[in-house]
Amino acid sequence: MVLDAVGSNPITRPTFHTTTLIMTKTVSKNKTITFGCRLNIYESQVMQNLADQAGRQDTIIVNTCAVTAEAERKAVQSIRKLNRTDPEKTIIVTGCAAQINPDKFLALEGVSQVLGNQDKMKLESFMQTDRKIVSDIMQVKETATHMVDIFDDKTRAFIEIQNGCNHRCTFCKIPYGRGNSRSVPLGAIVEQIQHLVEKGVQEVVFTGVDITSYGEDLPHEATLARLIRRVLVNVPALKRLRLSSIDPVEFDDGLFALFGSEKRLLPHVHISLQAGDDMILRRMKRRHLREDVIAFCKRMRSLRPEVVFGCDIIAGFPTETEDMFQNSLDLIETCNISFLHVFPYSARPDTPAARMPQVEKKMIKDRAKRLRDLGVQQIKKLYRTLQNLETEILIEKDHTGRTLHFCPTLPDQKLAPGTIVPVRITGHTDTHLTAEVIST
Repeated sequence: MVLDAVGSNPITRPTFHTTTLIMTKTVSKNKTITFGCRLNIYESQVMQNLADQAGRQDTIIVNTCAVTAEAERKAVQSIRKLNRTDPEKTIIVTGCAAQINPDKFLALEGVSQVLGNQDKMKLESFMQTDRKIVSDIMQVKETATHMVDIFDDKTRAFIEIQNGCNHRCTFCKIPYGRGNSRSVPLGAIVEQIQHLVEKGVQEVVFTGVDITSYGEDLPHEATLARLIRRVLVNVPALKRLRLSSIDPVEFDDGLFALFGSEKRLLPHVHISLQAGDDMILRRMKRRHLREDVIAFCKRMRSLRPEVVFGCDIIAGFPTETEDMFQNSLDLIETCNISFLHVFPYSARPDTPAARMPQVEKKMIKDRAKRLRDLGVQQIKKLYRTLQNLETEILIEKDHTGRTLHFCPTLPDQKLAPGTIVPVRITGHTDTHLTAEVIST
C-alpha cells in the first residue's frame, strides 16, 4: 500500500492499464533519434523498447520536435541523411512535428510510417503496417505510464508525470502536438519510482509539458507539491529528485515549503521565462511578468541560498525593440540566472505571433548570440562561486558527474556510474567543474 505524506490515506491506484517494459542488457536491434525536450527523451526510451517487443529489427525511430522551425528542419535533414546512408533501415517518424503535420513526413523518401504522439506509446502501433497512425490528440483524456528497467548506467531516469498544455502562448504549437493537459495518477508515479530505485536509479527527473499544472484533471485535490511529498515519503531510498521546466507563477506555497525543507529536492530550478520585458510577455500571452520572476527567485533564494536557476528564453520575438531585448538581458543578471537555453524566434504557421510584425532575421541571430555570450559569462560566474565547495556528484557513464546544481563535474579519479560521491570543487574550465574525491 502506498501512503500519503502523513502516513495515512492510501493512494488510489490508476484505473488504466500500466505497461511494464523490460530493457535487458542485450543490445537493441533498433534505435531512436531524439529532438527536443526531456519528455521526448523518456518517450524515445519507451518506443525503443516497444519496437523490440514488437519484434522489429533495423528500425530507426525519429522523435521530432515542433518548438521551432529549426528543430523541424533538423529532423527533416536527419531523415534525408538516414535514407541516403542506411537505405535498408525502416524509418518511423513520430513526435510533435509529425503529429501536427504527418503528411509532410510521409512524403519524405524512405519514411515507412508516421505515428502520432498518443499512438507512439502503444505496442500495437509497432505491430501494424499502416503508413499513418495518427489519432486526434485533442480527444486524449488520460496519460498512461510505462515502467522501464534501466541497466546502462543506473544514474538518472526521466519520469513523465504530465502531458499536454491548456495554455495557448502566441508563439507555440506544442498544444496541437501534445493535446490538453492530463496527469499520470499519483499512485502510478510512486510505483514506477519505487521500481526504478530498486533497479539502482539514484536520481529521478519529473518531466512533462507543463508540470506545474500537474493534478488539475485528477480528483482529490492532487497537486505537484502533494505528488512530491508522496514520492519522498514512500520511496525513502530515492537519493535525488529534480524538476524540469516550471512556470514561476504556478509555483504555490506547498512547493515553496518543500524546497525549503526537503534536501532531496535538488536546488536547481529551470524557469520557463521566454522574455524579460512586460510588453513582450503580454504579447506572448505568458502568465507571468518581470516582477513575478524577480519575486520568485528572491523567495527561492531565501529558502535555499544555494539554489541555481536556468531558463528558456526567446531572442527576437515579434515587435521586440532593442530596449525590450535589453530588459531580458538585465533580468537574467538581476535574477542571476546561470543556465540559458536560447531559442532564436522562428514563426510557426497558424500562430498569432506569426501575424505580428517580425524582427529581421539578422537581428534575431545577433540577439541570440548576445544571449548565449551572456550565458557563458553567467556559467563562469557560477563556477567561480563554487570554488572549494564540498558537495556530492552523481557519476554518469562517461565518468563525469553532476552536482546538486546540475553542473557537469570531472572528478580526479574514475568511479563507477551510478555512484554518489563526496567531492571538493578544485577549479573549472569553460565547460565543467573539476573536483577531488573526498575520502570517507
